[in-house]
Amino acid sequence: MRMSGFQVLFLLLTLSSLLPLFYYSFLGQKLHVQQYHRDVPLKNISILLWHWPFRRAYRLIGDKCLTMFNISHCSLTDNTSTFSTADVVVFHHQELSRGLSSLPLHLARPASQHWVWLSMEPPVNNANLSRFNGLFNWTMSYRRDADISIPYGKTIMTRDDPGFQAVSNRSCLVSWVVSKYRPQQARAAIYESLKKYIPIEVYGKWNRKPLSDKKLLPTIAKCLFYLSFENSEAKDYITEKLWRNAFQAGAIPVVLGPSRATYEAVAPPHSFIHVTDFKHTADLAAYLKHVSADRQTYEMYFKWHRTHSIKTYTDWRERLCQICVKYHNLPVNKVYQDLERWVNN
Repeated sequence: MRMSGFQVLFLLLTLSSLLPLFYYSFLGQKLHVQQYHRDVPLKNISILLWHWPFRRAYRLIGDKCLTMFNISHCSLTDNTSTFSTADVVVFHHQELSRGLSSLPLHLARPASQHWVWLSMEPPVNNANLSRFNGLFNWTMSYRRDADISIPYGKTIMTRDDPGFQAVSNRSCLVSWVVSKYRPQQARAAIYESLKKYIPIEVYGKWNRKPLSDKKLLPTIAKCLFYLSFENSEAKDYITEKLWRNAFQAGAIPVVLGPSRATYEAVAPPHSFIHVTDFKHTADLAAYLKHVSADRQTYEMYFKWHRTHSIKTYTDWRERLCQICVKYHNLPVNKVYQDLERWVNN
């Protein structure tokens, strides 16, 4: 069917009016991609660790991120001579604050290079922060609002674990492993009060009963409950005391740290007992006795194994590789002008 001249003219006008819409739609999609998926190079993202946390070094020979953690295009080095070519430089706070290491302020810093402030300690242990204002681009911490959040552990959705069974006939009721005991800490006061009502087996350097790594979990596994008491009640500060000591040993954690809401957000459902749920330690002690005597109530604290599992993070290399996972979604021009304010928030 042949089109009349009028029909052809009408079609051309219609198409010409739609072309700008297609163009701006395409442009908008392009801008969207550039905004949220910037800098997606095929080359490796080079990460320089300026000094090892607590002077405990790991081997970095080879492509560790890929071979160990299946994270590609990510290279790790602790060779400080590569400073001028590094995309990211990571500094652990404890060595900086104690004068064991210093920032390379005498070197020419590439404009595109990002500096990362790293600490897994609570605010009370992060001293001398004000002198680092205006230097760091990203934070790396256990906190969920850090630029690179690296918790001590996390909960994963999983299938039922047929091999796990809750064991109630254990030889002790409650255990606690503590090395740095400070009477002024909240956990010390709760322990001193709680032990008046129930027996608590205490291990660690403080009690002159240190446990080796091999003996830690088997010792805790003999007990029904474990006191996962943090040494500081700080935002999101939940350490291996929960993830490793209690969960991996198969003991029910009695937790003291951030709020119940924080634990509920990160831990498996109905997997812990929070100290603040009880008005007095006598009430807490009575509840622990009840749970130990009632098998149905006790096993409720292990139902999460049917739907969830936990993962712990202990290798600094795995933590560093996480920078590459999040690199392309991190802010480009961010600078912490008041680092102390963020840490103490």
